This record gives sequence, structure tokens and C-alpha cells, in this order.
Amino acid sequence: MVIIEKCQLKHDENKCSEFECRSINLVFDDSRGELICDKCGLVIEEHIIDRGPEWRSFTTEDQKNKSRVGSPINYTIHDKGLSTTLGYGYRDAKGGKIAPVRRAEIYRLRRLQRRARITNCRERNLVQAFRELGRLSSQLGIPRSTKEEAAIIYKKAWETKMGIGISTDVMVAATLYAACRIRKNPLTLDEVAKKARISKKILGQWFLRLKKTINLSVPLNTPRDFISRFSNELKLSDKVARRAIKILEDAKDEGITTGKTPTGLAAAALYFAGELEDERRTKLEIAKVAQVTDVTIRNRYKDLVKNLEIEVTV
Repeated sequence: MVIIEKCQLKHDENKCSEFECRSINLVFDDSRGELICDKCGLVIEEHIIDRGPEWRSFTTEDQKNKSRVGSPINYTIHDKGLSTTLGYGYRDAKGGKIAPVRRAEIYRLRRLQRRARITNCRERNLVQAFRELGRLSSQLGIPRSTKEEAAIIYKKAWETKMGIGISTDVMVAATLYAACRIRKNPLTLDEVAKKARISKKILGQWFLRLKKTINLSVPLNTPRDFISRFSNELKLSDKVARRAIKILEDAKDEGITTGKTPTGLAAAALYFAGELEDERRTKLEIAKVAQVTDVTIRNRYKDLVKNLEIEVTV
């Protein structure tokens, strides 16, 4: 028997239904499928269905072998990964090698199965788009959660017929950039446009159109979003990153971050924090990582020193 904390039962309250008892100490008897009050012994509910597996496992490998369900839904596949696929191995269910004569037949069946999974122009477009999404995500180092978010946004945009008359690569780049903004993965328009092999202007135009068409709420990039990424690429310590975040918070309170590019402010804050914590990096090193000019870092650095009045030890 186990004491349950909260469960979805037929009665409204997680208490004993006996008026004079009203105890909250309920015990679930998994062998009988009954919910019993531990105080008065009243059987509150019976014939409760156990929705868990009937088998037990103690290792991850054992759990995978005993599980009889399929893989989770994958939004980066046009059919969400729910259709049947034929593997590329040449061994049967018992582990034995398949004869060469049968291999040709299996190859033919695999090819027919791939064709059968794509039945209309919508699925054909999604296959092409998600292939480009996978390539772009791999080159930019995008995590799977952000990649799936981009796939969902692309499907919504395609249903509105927004992509008519435009290259699929542009649509994919716009949706991926929007997903990065939503998931707080700091990427600039320049970085996405460069890997997508399109111009920054076109990407920006279609990103704005995407927001308007499907009413997408996309937060603005903040300088703080870039601190962790830039500090890792510059091999700076966590102490410098925390100091840079504190500098940016103070700068925001002083109102000197308005109208400034997030990457330039983040780069200047890291340069400033590196000097304060004696982990100096040159402006050119930081500018290369942040993809801004050293002049921008110098100007933002002067603004921070002037307004925050923090002394820098030489």
C-alpha cells in the first residue's frame, strides 16, 4: 500500500467522503485497486485502473527492451514520425544475415515505402523544408527543442499560404530565427542569413511578415542573452560573466541601453568585466566573437565607464 498525495479520482476533494472523518490520509491498495481512508477504513473508490506497465525494469536498456510503445512524436518530420519505416539493416528479427536475393527485394520495398509516405504537395514541401531546417540547425548548433519550435511555426505559416512565391530556404530561415528568439537562443540576423545563404535584408523582411501573418509573439533580444555564449567562446570564467551581467543591469537602470544593439552592449560589458576581474581580452578578440566592430565596443565601453563611474585598475 502507498499513501497518495494527489490523484485524479471521481470525487472532487482529495479527502475522505465520510462527513465525520474528512481525513486526508488516503491509502491506495494497488493489489485490489481500491482507495481507502487510513483513519476510518472507508473504501472511497474501487476498481481503479492501474495505467502503469505490468513489467519492471532496473536499467535504461532493460526498459527499452521491454517497452512496447513507439518513439515520441517528432515535429521535425512531416508526418511526426508516426508512419512505418523500414530499417537499413540486413539482418532478420533473429539476428541472422539476409540472403543477397532478399536484399534487393527489401531495398525495393524500402524505396516504395519512402514514396508512399509522401502523398501530396503539402507533405512534399514539408519534407524539403525540414531537410533544410536540419542542415541549418546543425550548422548553427541549434538544440532540438528550438528546432521543433521552428518546425511548428513553419507548419502554421504554410497553412496560411504565406510561402507562395518565395523560396523555401527563406521561409525556413525566418521561422528558425523566430524560434531562436522565442527559446532565448541568442543568434543574430547576420548569423542566420550567412548560413542560410540569403541576404540579411530579405531575412528581416520575411521575419517581420511572419510575425504579422500568424500573430507570433517574439520577444526582443537582450544583451544578457549573449553573455553566456560570448563568454564561453572567449573562455572567460563564470565570475567575469556574472560581473558583465551586473554591469548590464546597472546600465539598464541608468537608461543607457536604450537604442543600442544587444551584441555591442554584451561585448562591451564583457570587455569591461574582464578588466575589472583581471581576465583581459582585446577588443579585436571580442569583436570577432560578437561580430561587431572594435569601434562599437570602444564607444559602448566609454558609455559604461562614464555613466556607471566604476574605476578600472590598470
